[in-house]
Amino acid sequence: MSVELGDLWQGVWHGFDTVIDVRAPLEFAEDHLPGAISLPVLSDEERARVGTIYKQVSPFDARKIGAALVARNAAQHIESQLMDKPGGWWPLVYCWRGGQRSNSFATILRQIGWRVEVLEGGYRSYRRAVVEKLYDSTLPFRLIRLDGNTGTAKTALLPMLQARGIQVVDLEGLAGHRGSILGSIAAGQPSQKGFESGLITAFQALDPAKPVVVEAESARIGTLRIPPALWQAMIRAPRVEIEAPVPTRAAYLARAYSDLLAKPAELTALLEGLRALVGAERVHEWVEMVESQDWLSLAEGLVVHHYDPAYARARRRDDAHTAAVVPAQLLTDSALPAVADQLAKALNEVDPG
Repeated sequence: MSVELGDLWQGVWHGFDTVIDVRAPLEFAEDHLPGAISLPVLSDEERARVGTIYKQVSPFDARKIGAALVARNAAQHIESQLMDKPGGWWPLVYCWRGGQRSNSFATILRQIGWRVEVLEGGYRSYRRAVVEKLYDSTLPFRLIRLDGNTGTAKTALLPMLQARGIQVVDLEGLAGHRGSILGSIAAGQPSQKGFESGLITAFQALDPAKPVVVEAESARIGTLRIPPALWQAMIRAPRVEIEAPVPTRAAYLARAYSDLLAKPAELTALLEGLRALVGAERVHEWVEMVESQDWLSLAEGLVVHHYDPAYARARRRDDAHTAAVVPAQLLTDSALPAVADQLAKALNEVDPG
């Protein structure tokens, strides 16, 4: 039997015991239904081989070879991954378009006695729904932007706000990037499609009747684009701004970017990329600070001469209402909970419209 995707925000796949993606590993790595596990019935190499035979020899020969490979791989998955599943196990299986790969695997599982459903239209139907929600529709959530110049601990405060009953979506966490030229994270960024699936998952868990706080971002986070529906909701959203002195922010950055400071060669290469923005002399000074491990001076220099001017330019193009300003004299680990308390109070008083 097949099941229709339905409304993406409802997430029909949540009702199943397991969601199984039988596409090749590279397909799965680019993107997949939220929570799906990968049980490929054809490896990347096998998929390429069957496709070549289909085009160069005949569809019939390709189906014969493909069937043998699918049966062999399905047997391995059953032996290694599925032997512990009880008789009432209820999985949802999908491939690229709900075709031969998913139906072949589902048939084998049904013969065992499991209740198996196949996603009608496969991953392609899911992807079309993602595009419709994030590119062609209006986001059904009211947003508030958490704003503040670089070093005001916005990302660190998001989980604290969540613990205080505020709905949040951590865009930088989903994007695997801290949102600046020095913001790369060792684990790297997901694909654009994977980022968008992460957004769908994050918003699905929230109540549309209540405001959602997101960090103020530019239209790109690292190499990833914020989809149009979300971006339009963000630029219309009121802002709550954290305001902190430069030394406080510099001290926070020196702690928050400790992973990058531990890689001076990588940090120096990133600083060299700022020559066109701040000049060669300034970058030379910063490189000398890296060599002497003068992290506070480096962080303060970046704040004053790079980050703050960039924020000022962006704000001149941003006419959204600033609903509240929360001062923070300290952003140490011990001080952040009190800042979160003030922020939560301010956010609860904002009408996102």
